[in-house]
Amino acid sequence: MSDFEIRAASVADVPDLIRLVQALAAYEKEPDAATATPDQFRDALFPAQGDPTAYALVGVREGAVVAMAIWFRSFSTWTGQAGIWLEDLFVEPDQRGHGLGKALLAHLAQLCVERGWTRLEWTVLDWNTPSIEFYRAHGARSLDDWSTFRVDGDALPQLAAMT
Repeated sequence: MSDFEIRAASVADVPDLIRLVQALAAYEKEPDAATATPDQFRDALFPAQGDPTAYALVGVREGAVVAMAIWFRSFSTWTGQAGIWLEDLFVEPDQRGHGLGKALLAHLAQLCVERGWTRLEWTVLDWNTPSIEFYRAHGARSLDDWSTFRVDGDALPQLAAMT
């Protein structure tokens, strides 16, 4: 029996999700990059109308939210099936070693299996050896032949202007 709970996030968890995202950004050496606001998270995760843009799970230990997994539904043109894109998984450093990260991943895998989705995917920074080892230990494989690309900042409106 574990000493924590994994559950779907609620609106009341938004401040904790923001706090954990900021902690993740600091861990990933980009503390100023996490600019999301509680209102943005509420709108994305718990919209007044329409479907959520993203979903979140939280890990609760001793009454406190100490871990999170934020994800959204993806789609593979190759398999014709949906999947999960794991945007962020984070466990507070002093809470690691209790199985929270594994439980979050397992919960996401269970969602995929239950819904007939074929993939659970994410990216990890090349220098983040502890996370890479953790993911590999749980059956993940690196797609070394693929590179992640992003258009953001000033490049986004510049590209948009090319229409």
